[in-house]
Amino acid sequence: MNKRHALLATALATVCITGTAIAADTGAEKEKCFGIAKAGQNDCASVMGTHSCAGQAKKDKDTTEWKYVAKGTCAKAGGTTAMPKGAK
Repeated sequence: MNKRHALLATALATVCITGTAIAADTGAEKEKCFGIAKAGQNDCASVMGTHSCAGQAKKDKDTTEWKYVAKGTCAKAGGTTAMPKGAK
């Protein structure tokens, strides 16, 4: 990995961490919803460790990718709050 890739990875990781903190601080209850994110629209790292940050999902509705949704709305969106088997 060259310096540019390392800096980009660090910046993206910071965005993921900041996004998580912002979601927690807004007062609105949120939960991770697996299996609803479209390709490139996941909220952070894959739970299987295949990538490290937001926007890196390769396919629509991958059960290892997640998005934050308002608490209680995940099932209505067609997802699940259960962590996939084998997740890290």
